[in-house]
Amino acid sequence: MGILGDSLDKATAGTATRPIPKSAGAQMRFLVKQYKRTRAVAELLGISQRTVERYVKDEFKKPHADLAARLADQVRIRWQPRVKEKAKKQAATSTGIVVETRARFGFTAAPGSTDDGRIRLITQHLPPQYAARLFDAQAAGATDQQLQAVIAEGLQEQYFKDRGRRAEGLVVEFTDIDYVELDY
Repeated sequence: MGILGDSLDKATAGTATRPIPKSAGAQMRFLVKQYKRTRAVAELLGISQRTVERYVKDEFKKPHADLAARLADQVRIRWQPRVKEKAKKQAATSTGIVVETRARFGFTAAPGSTDDGRIRLITQHLPPQYAARLFDAQAAGATDQQLQAVIAEGLQEQYFKDRGRRAEGLVVEFTDIDYVELDY
């Protein structure tokens, strides 16, 4: 995905209440239990079925760095799905989402105002409706540009327009993202 999709996935993974299994064998057993077959896990990880079976039986203990990273990522994606869904539901209905970003913000505003884009570091809480839109867009397979538009609108309304109290007619352009971190 892109920088926003990855950040959203990282925030979702951060809602887990327990750490993922530590050993390669335990991680492999977890995936086999999820997929019900060693062949499906082998295809997922790009290794042989026999290799999966050896990790499950603890005959192999230390995977190479590339396989260890793929294995941990796949376990992290599937770890505690009900806890993650509950956290998403809570963010989308009551708590909202926090966005921390360093990016270029430009503006379309009234003549005579300063609308040149500049790098800003912003940490802003967005209300639940933006979290819900973000999760819905991600579930629908939205591109990074579409996720960026949702966050830009949220920052525009909450940060720059101060919830409608100033800067009427301001339209924010959210570009050149250096980094973005989401939390809920």
